[in-house]
Amino acid sequence: MFFPRLRKQAKWVFLFLAVAFGLGFVGFGVGAGGVGVADTFRGLAGDDGIPSVSDAQAKVAENPKDAEALRDLANAYQARGETRDAIEALQSVVELRPKDASALRELAGLQLTLAAEAQERAQILQYRQAFLAPASSFTGIITLGGRPLEVDPISNAVSVALEDRVAAAYNDARTAASGAVATYKQLAAASPNDPNVQLELAQAATSAGDIATTIAAYETFVKLAPEDPTTPEVKRILEQLRAQAGATG
Repeated sequence: MFFPRLRKQAKWVFLFLAVAFGLGFVGFGVGAGGVGVADTFRGLAGDDGIPSVSDAQAKVAENPKDAEALRDLANAYQARGETRDAIEALQSVVELRPKDASALRELAGLQLTLAAEAQERAQILQYRQAFLAPASSFTGIITLGGRPLEVDPISNAVSVALEDRVAAAYNDARTAASGAVATYKQLAAASPNDPNVQLELAQAATSAGDIATTIAAYETFVKLAPEDPTTPEVKRILEQLRAQAGATG
């Protein structure tokens, strides 16, 4: 779900919502169709007034501890769609300014974008696997003369190779989403009285499959904003999450 209070945030909240539509409550094993999140991100970043990567790199080389130069470098990478490099630049900013709420929110958004890109890559690989080695899906299910259907060696090799790549892509997605959770936790520590941050942390934790953190974030939101119009809905979600956690605990 997406809450009205989030509309008060800057452009990175809209990035967060775009990523949340891609990841949402479905976890990493379910498809998320539509326009690629990376494309949405690049549209948000824009290129007006953003320096080239080479110019930004030159400024950083002159002073590696210049946080503004590092932000310019991150923006330049974003404009080129180079998410990983943009993340590295922003991580350097956060190291210099650990309580910079804007940089932290921007970093978390990029990490969620990276997670969505990895998930999309995994889904594409799964489609390729189904197309190139369709028989592998029926191994052990279809029988001929009372014996299970065997897959030819070529199809089997293709299927195994793609399975490894799918697993690696989903692992990348989980790692990036977990990084976003850690960043949002840092943001929450820097802004302990901001209920909106708790909502963003809860969404990031949901994307990472971290139910415990999701519950804790929603509980903190309820404490910080007991009269907020969205609080009843948050409480309803909390009941479901607690039941889910109890069933799997």
